[in-house]
Amino acid sequence: MGLSLKAVEKSYGAQRVLQPVDLEAADGEFLTILGPSGSGKTTILRLVGGFTRPTGGHIRFGGTDLTDVPSHKRPFNTVFQDYALFPHMSVADNVGYGLMVRGMAKAAIRDKVVRTLEVVGLGGLLDRYPSQLSGGQKQRVALARAIVCEPKLILLDEPLAALDAEMRRHMQFFLKDLQRRIATAFLFVTHDQEEAITMSDRIVVMDKGRIEQVGAPGDIYYAPKTPFVARFFGDNNLIEGNVRDGRVETAVANFALPAGSRAEPRPVLVAVRPEKISIGGADGGRTAIACKVEETTFTGALTQLKARPLAAPQTTLLVKMTSDPGRPLPERGAETTLSFAPDTVAIVEVGS
Repeated sequence: MGLSLKAVEKSYGAQRVLQPVDLEAADGEFLTILGPSGSGKTTILRLVGGFTRPTGGHIRFGGTDLTDVPSHKRPFNTVFQDYALFPHMSVADNVGYGLMVRGMAKAAIRDKVVRTLEVVGLGGLLDRYPSQLSGGQKQRVALARAIVCEPKLILLDEPLAALDAEMRRHMQFFLKDLQRRIATAFLFVTHDQEEAITMSDRIVVMDKGRIEQVGAPGDIYYAPKTPFVARFFGDNNLIEGNVRDGRVETAVANFALPAGSRAEPRPVLVAVRPEKISIGGADGGRTAIACKVEETTFTGALTQLKARPLAAPQTTLLVKMTSDPGRPLPERGAETTLSFAPDTVAIVEVGS
């Protein structure tokens, strides 16, 4: 039955840091809470973990109300950003600490610790101490300590924030693979969009104590429902416009309203992903935009182009394309045509 939050809110005195939220996490799901600092994401994690009491609402897991259950009696474990390893204990003792507290026999603890460290790829490091480990190894020890007691849910509070970029990418794939292998639900908190896209089954996007949107990574990325999600979740070209007579009218271009969109006249934001814009004309029903190139930037696998529409020079369009040394690109100051397919844009409600 998984995790369920119903009208859960949190205030400190007169300051409400979390508006009433409803949220579900299924058994075995990798659910990520994504948002900037102060959005309420860590507050939700602390409420679920029992480290903070809600001001209102109920927290249930597997049909049992945990709202007033203390942290140590909840069937969850937490992985913190700073790892929180005991520096005077070996890797094996750190991982087995929770089992020792539960009164498990020493031989059984050793056997389970060995098997768990094999799962996280640290089978040969049982007798080392935290000071002898790399950042990535410390993170895996913290994960091993979290999973060794076989919790029903693992809470992860920005656990990759202290790692360098290369190790962080490696740990993203490792975490998702680990979660699949142990078939345990993960509730993961981050402010990093790439982490959320890479690892999550679903993403909860938050801002100012409210849930803005919940959905699969592809839905959040290509179909943002609010201006905040459109701006926060990766690069996006946002263009003000109006829906009128079954069409979208903007200063950049006019085009047919995408299928499934509401036809009522209203102001909207048009969100166009940079990789959905191409250099070239309007073949196949694409919408063409005459532009002047501002700059091109080679970033390795991708090349970025910035251009200003001739009809709306106050607007800058960002284009991302696969780098190709054999393909000539327009130079700065040159005029070119950019185009996109109308059915690839997202219509974002301004009042959302």
